Amino acid sequence: MNGDGTAVRTHDITVRYGANVALRDVSIAVNFGQALGIVGPNGSGKSTLLKTIAGLLQPAGGELAVLGTDPRNLAPGSIAYVPQVEAVDWTFPATVWDVVSMGRFPRMRFWQRFGKRDREVVERALQAVNMIDLRDRHIAQLSGGQQQRVFLARAIAQEPQILLLDEPTTGVDAETEKALRKVVRGLVDDGLPVLMTTHDLDGVDEWFDRLLVIDRRVLALGTPREVVESGTYASIREHAHTHGHARTS
Repeated sequence: MNGDGTAVRTHDITVRYGANVALRDVSIAVNFGQALGIVGPNGSGKSTLLKTIAGLLQPAGGELAVLGTDPRNLAPGSIAYVPQVEAVDWTFPATVWDVVSMGRFPRMRFWQRFGKRDREVVERALQAVNMIDLRDRHIAQLSGGQQQRVFLARAIAQEPQILLLDEPTTGVDAETEKALRKVVRGLVDDGLPVLMTTHDLDGVDEWFDRLLVIDRRVLALGTPREVVESGTYASIREHAHTHGHARTS
């Protein structure tokens, strides 16, 4: 843990896909025990920012520190990254229990067997997302909301030091969203830093401590109330709708 309580710090990071600039001069800081919401239009770089913090993409410029170092230097399991559900291969033959158990693997040495504590952690994670009764169900047989809960449980079972969630509420009903929010806020209250992308401004003040609006650059950063009242996100949504933007993020 950093002495100043900062879990993630970026300073003027720029990320490119070939010649295309996905993020330019992005500077943010996220503390332990803080949830940062990330909003912006399609193609604004929301997912790119999470992947960069996860160490899956390398900045072309600027400075990035996750838990005080380059994310690629961190021990396996330190960062839990939950991608969008549509990025998952649902033909993979696995039960709910199998998928959540995978969260333990980064924490285990290759000679270790799945032990009593691992089983207890997996069970607690399933209980946290209210999926323990479906532990033997094949993941392909679940609803979208149930799938999201399983992948959040896998991330919890990993016992990470930072949690990155990419649009976890997409396609879920209000009850599931409320359940996910309760779990996430509980983790934040326990000191976990959480960064989460979303397309929905409803309830951001209940989800997040800070809110970031990006469209390749930082357009606004502050408390949810400050950002919503500034009208920044509403204006870029209107602009994107008017001009028919359809980029990928």
